[in-house]
Amino acid sequence: MYNQEKINPYGEKGQKGKIVEHMFDNIARHYDFLNHYLSFSIDKHWRLYAVKRLKEYNPKTILDIATGTGDFAILAAKKIQPESITAADISEGMMNVGRKKVEQCQLGDVIEFKREDCENLSFHDNTFDAVMSAFGIRNFQELDKALREMHRVLKDGGHLCIAELTRPRCFPIKQLFWLYSHLLLPVIGKIFSHDKEAYEYLTATIEAFPQGERMMEILAKAGFRETSFKRLTFGICTVYMATK
Repeated sequence: MYNQEKINPYGEKGQKGKIVEHMFDNIARHYDFLNHYLSFSIDKHWRLYAVKRLKEYNPKTILDIATGTGDFAILAAKKIQPESITAADISEGMMNVGRKKVEQCQLGDVIEFKREDCENLSFHDNTFDAVMSAFGIRNFQELDKALREMHRVLKDGGHLCIAELTRPRCFPIKQLFWLYSHLLLPVIGKIFSHDKEAYEYLTATIEAFPQGERMMEILAKAGFRETSFKRLTFGICTVYMATK
């Protein structure tokens, strides 16, 4: 079992979900700016690639897990044009930012935000045509349990699409990424969000998260088939696809 319980924000002990919720509530106001700034806006291209992959299946009902401020859900609503997207997250602070963005984009009739524990989803079995997640699942305490929940709420033949930050493997990108994530990222995070620890935690989750072939094994164990992955931008991001 892959378990992230020991990696907690701020080094706190206790239920990880509550601590992560507090962390994201704390940085919600600056999250979008730092996401785009720290990735040089390449994160937008990663999301677009993932949405294009999902669009091939023309899903009508989509669940966006760990939606954060809703960027992935908004992009999917525009590009895929489904009937509905349920944007789920544990952090009301992040979703409140997302609700304002959805309102500005006039997508309130398509996207609905809902507070959910992504390891214990409230939805019925076989509810959604697609489940997607961008840069959020590495924060889960129990990845195996969360993936089983995603599998459960997917319809038979439904598709899973995950975009996640990963460790580059080739020289010199691997070494440059280490310097960037360990030295520059926490400092910039502290300057703009006043929360250096949060960005140190996010770096730790990237390093601990299973990647590539190992992630394929975990997806298969959760019940998924036709699993595949594509590394983007020298392996800084990986997009995973799977079918129920």
